[in-house]
Amino acid sequence: MDGSPSIAFITLGCPKNEVDSDRMSALVAASTYRLVHDIDQADVAVLNTCGFITDAVEESIATALELADWRDARSGRALIVTGCMVSRYGHELADAMSEADAFVSVADESTLLEVVERLTSAAPAPTAGPARMAGGVSEYLQVADGCHRACAYCTIPAIRGEYRSHSLDQLATEAELLVSRGAKEIVLIGQDTSSWGRDLTGDDDIATVIQAVAAVPGLEWLRVMYVQPDTVSARLIDTLASLDPVRHYLDIPLQHVSPTVLRAMHRTGSAETFLALIDRLRTAMPDIALRSTFIAGFPGETESDLDMLLDFISEAALDYVGVFPFSPEEGTAAAHLPDQLVEAERLERASRIREAADSVSLTRAARRIGAVVDVLSEGLDPEGFPIGRWSGQAPEVDGYVMLDRAVAPGRIIPVRIDASYGYDLEGEVIA
Repeated sequence: MDGSPSIAFITLGCPKNEVDSDRMSALVAASTYRLVHDIDQADVAVLNTCGFITDAVEESIATALELADWRDARSGRALIVTGCMVSRYGHELADAMSEADAFVSVADESTLLEVVERLTSAAPAPTAGPARMAGGVSEYLQVADGCHRACAYCTIPAIRGEYRSHSLDQLATEAELLVSRGAKEIVLIGQDTSSWGRDLTGDDDIATVIQAVAAVPGLEWLRVMYVQPDTVSARLIDTLASLDPVRHYLDIPLQHVSPTVLRAMHRTGSAETFLALIDRLRTAMPDIALRSTFIAGFPGETESDLDMLLDFISEAALDYVGVFPFSPEEGTAAAHLPDQLVEAERLERASRIREAADSVSLTRAARRIGAVVDVLSEGLDPEGFPIGRWSGQAPEVDGYVMLDRAVAPGRIIPVRIDASYGYDLEGEVIA
């Protein structure tokens, strides 16, 4: 190749992967390599994969094979596969996927420039630069990596290791950087956001992080995702309720409500304790929007367990619900439990839960018709229609507010909701 190689990123999976790709992009931008967004203009493609469940692994492999065709279409191109799939399967993957030129695990992503240099023979000459490249109106801030839990179905501890809190100073500095680059909203993420600080000395906890980030000048909205139910303290609730930039929104992955199923999952809780938690949150913040996720068809789940979950969904009246059929993942305890349900039964149960959740949540969305809500404009969608999100909608997962006219990205404007279409809303900008 002529001159300095150009590098493009393709990212699959969750917001944590998006942050990882953004950090690697910053490494490239701070070097003599060129960062490009059009894969056809790239000399090197970096595929950041997901390896959480089998479906995600299959998508990652299929994408890698497509990129191998891209690589072979022009001499001198290279394909690097990074991320969770690499961390999960390691040398086994390298032996099985000859289409890739190099593999980089999550733990080794800081060495990306060295890998590119080995493949292209072009020295990167790295320079000082920002830790993040992000420049959107809404950006993720990862407060920790890894996980200390041992949920029976989950591959994350094997992929990302033990729980590691990022320092408060690092988080505050990164939040300031994101806002300086144009972010109006910051979304705190992590495998278990509310356990931040458990591995640090002192009494600081996730509420301390929220307070520090909320104080960043220029930040309009602050949102918290992935909060485990057994770590929602009174201090956290008070902090969410009292700080102006903090959105009255919380994502709490409950996974199930049957005590029997939860024990088999190596989790705690019950329908009663979860309803009590929801009541505490709604008492402190009557306008709070709540999201959760549930797993259908876990080994040993009976019809009685399923009915318990369906009753809970009706009573809890959550705003957003993610439903996933159980996936028996290699290397997890749940894959070897007795009383495994066949795939068709897992899918059928997931469909029943999805239907029950939609019946409640779509009704709640429709009740917003006639209300005036603050909306953060995201500009135009890929089809050219103006969109935004009201404060009860998290990025990427909760739908949009379709606007009657274009508004500059990053502006927060009052919008009167006129209609609902599933989880999406439609409204008139009134200022």
